[in-house]
This record gives sequence, structure tokens and C-alpha cells, in this order.
Amino acid sequence: MTDPFDSDYVNLTSPAVAHYVIVPSDSEDLPTRPRAIYVNTSGTAVLRDNDGVNASYELSAGTVLTLRAVRVLSTGTTAQLIAWY
Repeated sequence: MTDPFDSDYVNLTSPAVAHYVIVPSDSEDLPTRPRAIYVNTSGTAVLRDNDGVNASYELSAGTVLTLRAVRVLSTGTTAQLIAWY
């Protein structure tokens, strides 16, 4: 498939070009740091930020979080999340 935007500069305001299902882990950071996280199934997400601070979020399906989390902890996370990058 031809992509006329393939050579454009990619930044945080441009659309994501890839995604993956997030597998929460208490010990491992995300494999690729996302530019946004999509909530596929409602629930709680415990996210770690760049400074190592964890916060718990109650989320509805369809929500897009613009936090660039480094880890999604398995303890306390019940939502199904998709990483966009």
C-alpha cells in the first residue's frame, strides 16, 4: 500500500502508526512507550509515570489517556488497555 505521509515527521500530535495490547506487569516496563492509551474495556488502571509515581484511574471504555505511562501495573489493573504509538 502506498503511504503519501510515510516521510512526514512523526510527533506527539500526529496520529499513531502502531498499537499493541498492554499486558500489565508489576516488574516490567512497557515494551514501547505509548503516546496514548486507549481503554478497550472499562475498569481500573494503575499507571506509573516517568518519575516512578503510580496512580490509579477508574476508566470507561472508549477513553483515551494522553499520559505517556512507562508501566501498567498488574496489581489493581482490571481494564483492558491498548497502547498507541
